[in-house]
Amino acid sequence: MNLKTMAIASAVGSLLALGTVTASADDAAKEKCFGVAEAGKNDCATAKHSCAGQAKTDKSADEWKHVPKGECEKMGGKVGETKKAM
Repeated sequence: MNLKTMAIASAVGSLLALGTVTASADDAAKEKCFGVAEAGKNDCATAKHSCAGQAKTDKSADEWKHVPKGECEKMGGKVGETKKAM
C-alpha cells in the first residue's frame, strides 16, 4: 500500500468507527416502551411475529417502540428491558 491509500483507508475507518459510537449513544438515550406502538409501527419482534412494522393493532400491550428515556410513562406505556446484541 502506498501512503495515499493508507491515508484514505485510515480516514474511512475513522468515519465508520465514529458512526458506530454515535449509534450506541443514541441507543443508550432510549428505552423500550410497551403499549404505545401504533399498528404497523412497532420496533421489533414479539411472540406473535418476527419483526418491526408487523403490529396488527394500536397500543397492544406486547408491542413496543424505542422512545427517549423518561417519555414512556408520559405516553401511557410501560418500560421494558432492552436486550443488547453481543
